[in-house]
Order: sequence, then structure tokens, then C-alpha cells
Amino acid sequence: MTATGAGAGGRPGGRPRLLVLTPDFPPARGGIQILMGGLTAGLRGFDTRVVSLDSPGAREFDAERELSVRRVAAAGWPGGARNLPLNAVALAEALRWRPELVLSAHTVTSPAAATIGRLLHAPVVQYFHANEIGNRPALAGFAARHAQASIAVSSYTAGLLAEVGVSPDGVRLIPPGVELPADPQPLPCERPTVLTVARLADRYKGHDVLVRALGMVRERVPQVQWVVIGDGPLRSELEGLARAGGISDAVRFLGSVSDEERNDWLRRATVFAMPSRLPGGGLAGEGFGIAYLEAASYGKPVVAGNVGGAVDAVLDGETGLLVDPTDAAAVADAIARLMLDDELARRLGAAGVARARELAWPAIAGRVEAVLFELLGAP
Repeated sequence: MTATGAGAGGRPGGRPRLLVLTPDFPPARGGIQILMGGLTAGLRGFDTRVVSLDSPGAREFDAERELSVRRVAAAGWPGGARNLPLNAVALAEALRWRPELVLSAHTVTSPAAATIGRLLHAPVVQYFHANEIGNRPALAGFAARHAQASIAVSSYTAGLLAEVGVSPDGVRLIPPGVELPADPQPLPCERPTVLTVARLADRYKGHDVLVRALGMVRERVPQVQWVVIGDGPLRSELEGLARAGGISDAVRFLGSVSDEERNDWLRRATVFAMPSRLPGGGLAGEGFGIAYLEAASYGKPVVAGNVGGAVDAVLDGETGLLVDPTDAAAVADAIARLMLDDELARRLGAAGVARARELAWPAIAGRVEAVLFELLGAP
């Protein structure tokens, strides 16, 4: 377990001490990792310290940033049991550092957050995403009851909280932010390109529907290709579906790539598509969908499912097209329409850029800071 970064020993400039508890933090990849990385970098009004699980490359990542991070080594703990040492270290760190506020990024850190809040009389802010609410409704209720304010990343997530009995009174709706690209200018691409960026681990992301849709798109856009960034246990199955559908020559599974290569594909792509659906079985699917915002920041029109958090992330007919994510024909029609109608694609792309600027991290971090300062009773 290590603590690295500036501010590890004091309270610079008299800023209030904020302890952020999260199982997920960069350089590990994922939606919560992106959210917490962007948010903590933007909280300028606080002396912020993060307690998170260790991950490959974490030491180098932390050393490059002006942020105090306490990493918890839990590699030997199976599955969710790794949250036990995370909560224990979080409590010990709080008793030593004595924060004035606590931000819990996931319900799994709510036991430590609640205990810290009670012992130190520190207000607690609890983040909610989506899947964790249906997975453990009792824990979600506990987390909300022991927080002075809760942040839901979408109206869909807020609705899930209401379904498990959480009063809307203390719930604030604040979407994730997006890091605006340093160079959003399009790059040339030899073929009309549909791009999807998502781990190949969750079926609800809609890769299987896109496989079926691509053949129909190719009937209208013969040179189309589908570029898939992300890896996971579903890859071989999806490659098999592409072969069976006779579209292997139009699909490129790139696996995990660097941020630079991903960004280059975002600049090359014609359309970004990720028709996420509701998976059922108590799972919630897309809580928001930061990938949609990232694509929008590059001026790409988006095709998404008309369910879950995507309804907040993509404005139908304004920044993208929302369709039935279980209907391959509807997905194919939306993709082909954007590829064949340059005027529509440009209009949606331009609106997407404008919305990404509205939701850039400085603005979103400012909204979260306002909640934190409100709980402190400070202006």
C-alpha cells in the first residue's frame, strides 16, 4: 500500500480535506475509472486524497499527477472480497488524515464512508451509477441513508434509486464529464467506418446486434467496415458470428489499444455505434455511457439504444439516433442513414461537440464542488 503525489502531508492553502474512496481508479480502464480520474483532477477547491485498489501501472500513473493516492494491494483477495481491505485501509487513512468530507464513488465503499462520517462528523457524498443498485439493493439503500447527498449519473440511475426506496430529496443529478480532445480534426479513412469502443465482456453492449446489423448496412454501403476496440471473453464468440454471417472481411477486432490509437480511430470514424440494451436479471446496463460523450467530442454522430442511461447521454435527433437496441434492422437503418446523409451526420456531429463542451470536466467538477461546499456550509 502506498501513498504518492503532492499534498500527502498537509492542507495546502487552507483547502478543506476531501477523502475519495473508490475501488476503480486510473490507470485501470472503465467508466467509473474515467469518471473518478476526471473528477479528482478537476476538484481544485479541495485538498483531495484518494484511497483505491492497486492496479498495474498505478505507481507510475500516480507519480505523474499532483494528487495524493493511497493504493490498497488486494490481488490475493477473490472477487468482491477485495473490498474488505479497501474499506479497512480507507478507515485507517481517515482516522490518520481526518478529512472534512468523504466522497464514496461506489456502494462497495459505503461501509467505510458511513463509519468515517459518523466518527469524524464528516459529511458523506455517495455516487450511484446503475448496475450496483440492482445487484445489491440493500447496500444501495444503506449507502444512500448514510450519505448527506447522493449523486446519480443519469435520470435512469435516479429512477433505479427510487425503485429501491431511496427518497429523491437528497439525490443530485450530475452526469459524468468528458475530456475534450487536444486535436479533434478528422483523419482520412479509406472506408466508411462504424466504430465501437467497449470491453468485450458485457453482452448488453450490443456487439452481437451490430454483427447482425452490419450485413444489412453493407447492402446500402458496400465498402463499410466495423472497427471494434476493446477485448474480453466474448471476442472469440463475436469473431465466430462474423464468420458465420459472411462479414469477416468487413470487421476489424483490434483488442485493447493505447489511448492514442483509440483517439485516432475516433478521428477516422464515420459513425460511433454502441446499441446497449437492458440485460435483465436485476442488472441495469448503461448507467450513462461516457463512450458516447467521447465520440461526440470528436464530432461523431452516435447510434445508441433508446433505454437506460444512453437516453441522457445521447439526445435523440440532436446528437445522435436512439433506436430499439434489440432490433438489428433498426440499428442497421440508423447507421446507414448517417453514412448516406452527410448533412444529417454533420448536424448531429456539430451538436455533439457543443454538448461535449457543456459537459467538459471543468464544468462537471464545478457542479460536484458546489455540492461539497454546500454540505460544508461554505460559499
